[in-house]
Amino acid sequence: MPSRATALAIAGCLVLLAIACALSLLVGARSMPPGAAWQALVAFDADSADHAVVLSRLQRTLTGLAVGVALALAGAALQGMTRNPLADPGILGLNAGAAAVVALAVYVLSISRVAEFMVAGFVGAALAAVVVYAIAAASRSGATPVTLAIAGAAVTAGLGSVVHGLVLLDQGALDRMRMWQVGTLGARDLGDLAAVTPVLVLGAAIVLLGARSLNALALGDDAATGLGVHVGRVRVLLGIGIVLLVGAAVSLAGPIGFLGLVVPHAVRLVVGSDHRRLLPLSAVAGPTVLLLADVVGRVIAPPAEVQVGVMTALLGVPVFLLLIRTRKRVSL
Repeated sequence: MPSRATALAIAGCLVLLAIACALSLLVGARSMPPGAAWQALVAFDADSADHAVVLSRLQRTLTGLAVGVALALAGAALQGMTRNPLADPGILGLNAGAAAVVALAVYVLSISRVAEFMVAGFVGAALAAVVVYAIAAASRSGATPVTLAIAGAAVTAGLGSVVHGLVLLDQGALDRMRMWQVGTLGARDLGDLAAVTPVLVLGAAIVLLGARSLNALALGDDAATGLGVHVGRVRVLLGIGIVLLVGAAVSLAGPIGFLGLVVPHAVRLVVGSDHRRLLPLSAVAGPTVLLLADVVGRVIAPPAEVQVGVMTALLGVPVFLLLIRTRKRVSL
């Protein structure tokens, strides 16, 4: 695709991201005009209701930016690394693994700080990735896209039962995890975001620097080896980057599904499959979709809110079914 068209696509996504950020700051159960929101934000009046509302929305918007970037990059990298168009941190069990270990840590250790959630999320995502790959590799056909998806679905279902069981055993754990478990952007403050940001940046850097290697892996392991790519080493490094991204996202917002599936596919329609363009544009489109879903969740059933994890699932399930239907037709 011509570089000019790619630049236009990136510019368009940046404009949409700016609009999504503005809506996230201004729209909700109590909508505010831009001037009033700016005055409330710079007033630094802790007793002002408007200041509290805008500050809360600012924290929510920045969390959405971080989580959207992390999940979109993780999804695009997973799809390229496994050559599986249905790969996603939620579908392959990484979100479920992170959530299960977080739930276990909340129940056993009574953790509450974001750094503790983050470490538990890293451990859970890494263990889930190893288990899913081991199950898929043990099948007769090996770790194919289909077996990875099936193994991920099985692990996700099993770990989801573990999470529900743990939170029902302890009322305190249930209270701490109720909103986080469905996926929410409103549970963390700026201090929590600052604690997670270095890890998220490291994970994003690993994935973005692996763009050329992902292009080689898309040709198959033999072709990638012929191009000088150390397949095993690259997969380990990319896996580390993906686990860092998923762990950071889950620690901030809980297990939000389908974003890593939907966004890379939408971006491919615009810029193609070259990961040097796909990854950066996914990093812009991911938070755009997440913030818009969050805004819709705030206004769809006032005065209550529909959490963003529910909204992304409502968006992602039809897309997932469409992808399966398309792949089935192609295989026939």
